[in-house]
Amino acid sequence: MELSWALGAIVGLILALTGAGGGVLAVPLLVFGLHMSVQQAAPVALLAVGASAGLGAVLGLRDGIVRYRAASLIGGLAMLTAPLGVALAQHLPARPLTGLFAMVLGWTAWRMWQQSRPAAAGSAASPAAPRQLPPCVVDAADGRLRWTAPCAWVLATTGAASGLLTGLLGVGGGFVIVPSLTHWTDLDARSIAATSLAVIALATLSGLLAATGHGHLDGDLALSFGAAAVVALLIGRVVAKRLPAAMLKRVFAVVSALVAVMMLARALNPMAA
Repeated sequence: MELSWALGAIVGLILALTGAGGGVLAVPLLVFGLHMSVQQAAPVALLAVGASAGLGAVLGLRDGIVRYRAASLIGGLAMLTAPLGVALAQHLPARPLTGLFAMVLGWTAWRMWQQSRPAAAGSAASPAAPRQLPPCVVDAADGRLRWTAPCAWVLATTGAASGLLTGLLGVGGGFVIVPSLTHWTDLDARSIAATSLAVIALATLSGLLAATGHGHLDGDLALSFGAAAVVALLIGRVVAKRLPAAMLKRVFAVVSALVAVMMLARALNPMAA
């Protein structure tokens, strides 16, 4: 039980220090720390990720930066597909599922490393090309997203994909939601992060209910792991303000890459459970 508290605290700290990533590392921590399979670890990770994301979403709503209509659409689709991911996870062999998780973690590490790099020096000097507007743009008059068919389509697709991966791997889906909102909308970074947290909270709730219905959730372990993550998140938010964001992202990227290699080695080992 003490180890589950320690592992949960690591997840919360990573969430606070990097703004992401804690969810995608929660499953590997449980796999290697408590010797669980991905199928066993995913529901426990969902509770920790969901509780932390819910707290972040509430803070975002308080600050008025959550795009609640977009979050409702994305989250609604995610809630529908998360139970499908949970069901698939229970029927897939452990080794392929572990390999899939390793690839997702490796991709996340690469993206985090890219985000930590300063903009190319020559980019500012190059002539500014006209930027094509994304499908979802904020109306300058009222500050709200303009709802069009293309905008609704990309948001709905994002929700369906993130929900499926949430249930399948127990990762929250933020690594899908944040890049999608960044690419397809002109929202600022704070709104994107807060809206993503709101969606993650909804998707993980659906995944948790599905996992409970399948009888695959260790309640005591999940509660201790999740409580530690929430407490550590609150503490980490204070520490995060004093540390360079780029350095934190690079440290997370390196750790994630190493863990991805370990997960891939586990998937390729025929003796692994």
